[in-house]
Amino acid sequence: MLKTTDIESVYSKDELLTNIMIYITTRTFNSASWIYYGRREEGGRILSPEGHRVEVPTGCAIFPAEMLNWPPRSYAERIYNIQHWTEMPRGGHFAAMEEPEMLLNDIRKFARTLRS
Repeated sequence: MLKTTDIESVYSKDELLTNIMIYITTRTFNSASWIYYGRREEGGRILSPEGHRVEVPTGCAIFPAEMLNWPPRSYAERIYNIQHWTEMPRGGHFAAMEEPEMLLNDIRKFARTLRS
């Protein structure tokens, strides 16, 4: 998998500072970073302490330069009701900034399946 080690090869300093400032000025850093704390405190990717599977239809967009590797689909399907799984050709943790069109198209494709 492709991993980007030089963040400034993906984002300009202006883009990085703008993104950081959005969290600071809207006071949303704590809620945005909760997922990392919550995963550590509550046991990883399993959402239910009782081990119940999440039955809500779930879509996954897997970007190759993500900070942490996703588990194989077969494992994720034991925990989530995976209805849509896309392995993207490029992009990483901040996919909405890196590959906005690709991410949006994938979200739309998944959302269309929910209408039927």
